Amino acid sequence: MARPLKKVLKVLGLVIAVVAVTLLGVRLYTMQQGPALELWHTYLPDELHARKLDKMSWREFVQHEDRLFEAVRQHVNARIESDDRVEGNRYFDGAKVNPGHFAHDWNRSYVLTPEGEPVGAAVLLHGLTDSPYVLRHIARHYQSVGYVVVAIRLPGHGTVPASLTDVGWHDWLAATRLAVREARRRVPAPRPLHMVGFSNGGALALMHSMQALDDPGLARPDRLVLISPMVGVTRFAAFAGLAGLPAVFPAFAKAAWLRVVPEYNPFKYNSFPIRAARESHELTMALQKELQQRQRDGTLDQLPPIISFHSVLDFTVSTRALINELYARLPENGSELVLFDWNRATRLGPLFRRGVEWAVAGALPDQPRNYRLTIITNSSPSSRNMIERIIEPGTLEVADRPLDMSYPPDVYSLSHVALPYPPDDALYGQHPDNIEEFGISLGAMSMHGEVGAFVVDMDTLARLTSNPFYSYLLQRIDGVIPR
Repeated sequence: MARPLKKVLKVLGLVIAVVAVTLLGVRLYTMQQGPALELWHTYLPDELHARKLDKMSWREFVQHEDRLFEAVRQHVNARIESDDRVEGNRYFDGAKVNPGHFAHDWNRSYVLTPEGEPVGAAVLLHGLTDSPYVLRHIARHYQSVGYVVVAIRLPGHGTVPASLTDVGWHDWLAATRLAVREARRRVPAPRPLHMVGFSNGGALALMHSMQALDDPGLARPDRLVLISPMVGVTRFAAFAGLAGLPAVFPAFAKAAWLRVVPEYNPFKYNSFPIRAARESHELTMALQKELQQRQRDGTLDQLPPIISFHSVLDFTVSTRALINELYARLPENGSELVLFDWNRATRLGPLFRRGVEWAVAGALPDQPRNYRLTIITNSSPSSRNMIERIIEPGTLEVADRPLDMSYPPDVYSLSHVALPYPPDDALYGQHPDNIEEFGISLGAMSMHGEVGAFVVDMDTLARLTSNPFYSYLLQRIDGVIPR
């Protein structure tokens, strides 16, 4: 009996090995056929890591950041080949998309101060491959109502994509602590402290808030505002490290990258290293473990109220994880989840993948919740007019309230990246207020024409990059800001 089982296991192991080698070969072949690595994929700036960040002042951090950007200018911008000196390369000093031409380089950390005595402070945390640009509109709103805003550039971001191959989530979390220290230095307690996190930044805000429950040296926020928060990611990220193993050999350096594409966006990387995916996945796993443990020991009731905004169709982060791993565990503490439904008035039903219809209903429990649930959805399947569908904590009763908003006829859903940008954003807006400000307008392009003309895939260009319901989102954030 033992011998046949041993034989079966041996055959099974051989099959697994053959499949693994085959997949690895396909991976290597695919990567080698792609674009060559450029200077911005290979030059490593001297980024700060957790140990130094925890001992550093904001002033020292900004001084180091200045040196970092100057080093990138010398080692990348000044050395690029003639073939890369093109209008669509952010690292070419002569290109309109080069951040050096702008009145303000939003890749860098910044502090906004209000007129007069501040009434509170807000720490803003951007997402993976992003920069502090992503939350600039929300930052200005907090400033306008009397708050000091501290928006930090997380390690590895804003410079060159290669920098993300040398940092991890513990470094991002240490930078979060630094930003919170600076916010509290400028605006001491008991004046309110808010943390606003987009995507990966939402995970960092949550993790910091939970760690602050046990550490009196960490300032606790009074409110969390999360936008497309990364509580869970796709399963592929868990195996991203394996996909990058061949990169230990110089001939296969490109295997360390999930995507190598031109860098035309002045405030976001287009290329994406495997390590960034792995670190983001590990952060969400640590976050979920922390949430589970604190639910068991009963300390989640010490968390501040959380309001989250999320598109039910989100290719980057998991809607189910947001609901089941975070909101289902929260006590009744005034938290709210706001979901933006897909446009049910479209005539694209036959083209949707299986499961889209399930996107809201299948992810929500059929029993009373401890949080307020708000769904922004069509008033009827045939109308683009929107309503606010509200279910209060402790009940299943639904209250509908008409909104003076409608889905644009050419938009079938929001996207992960769209939520923090108003339609008039100069870079991402569908109707930019200054189309020349950043040398390119990624949200206003009409993507109708022949295929094969662009250096990036059509999915990237067709993704919605601004929020037609941004005014509603800002109104709801405004409603949780103490004056």
